[in-house]
Amino acid sequence: MIQGSMVALVTPMTASGELDWDSLHKLVEWHLEKGTNAIVAMGTTGESATLAVREHMAVVKSVVDQVASRIPVIAGTGANSTWEAIELTQEAKNIGADACLSVTPYYNKPTQEGLYQHHLHIAEAVALPQILYNVPGRTGVDMLPETALRLAKIDNIVGLKEATGDLSRAQTIIDGMPEGFALYSGDDETAAELMLLGGHGDISVTANVAPQQLSKLCKLALAGDVEGTRALQDELKPLHQAMFVEANPIPVKWAVAEMGLIQHGLRLPMTHLADQYHEPVRQALRNAGLL
Repeated sequence: MIQGSMVALVTPMTASGELDWDSLHKLVEWHLEKGTNAIVAMGTTGESATLAVREHMAVVKSVVDQVASRIPVIAGTGANSTWEAIELTQEAKNIGADACLSVTPYYNKPTQEGLYQHHLHIAEAVALPQILYNVPGRTGVDMLPETALRLAKIDNIVGLKEATGDLSRAQTIIDGMPEGFALYSGDDETAAELMLLGGHGDISVTANVAPQQLSKLCKLALAGDVEGTRALQDELKPLHQAMFVEANPIPVKWAVAEMGLIQHGLRLPMTHLADQYHEPVRQALRNAGLL
């Protein structure tokens, strides 16, 4: 089972929006040095929606090759077409990813049965561990706990990234999930509490700027250290909030660039962080000892 702090990795780009392979290499190595437990390549934070398929898979391959099995690499392979998701997942398997992250099919607004059939077909088509990803605020569709638990019975569906921040929902899933199934937070502000309830890790945006702190937080929470976990989470809360002053990944990419790790590069329709947020995000980085 993959556990702990899993960075939802940003994808470095030049000012003109071209992929910056040198910065990607340096960024991955930095995460390995700082104790990140797994890397999610080409998720939402990686701007998967703006990359061509060949670019998407090239980024995943670059991360897989560089990591060289030192930590797990999880490839984002979700799509709103089941057949496209199968193709992406098969390619991730061919490349050597350890698992895939499969978001609920956005825009289509499928029923709960449609969600079940979508993920069932992917799991049956490709023998790669599959982590479901529920983020209704971005997709327009919500995988209910009963659907997630139904899918959890399928052998190679091994986990769920739940990004609603709803801890009562998380408790329902934890109470009903089979042994060997993992529940991950997709919401940094509530991740500590989800892990204390019995969750297994945090697929984190904040880990892009504070990998060492997030790794420590997850270690404390998974060990059941309630006091230590909550104290560190309180320290990190302003940083979590700063990463979402505008739509992800706008603030976090600006912050990583401000730290000198990447260039300021995004692809339209994402735009650069608005001027009024520069100092608040910069101050949150300073307060966390990151600048």
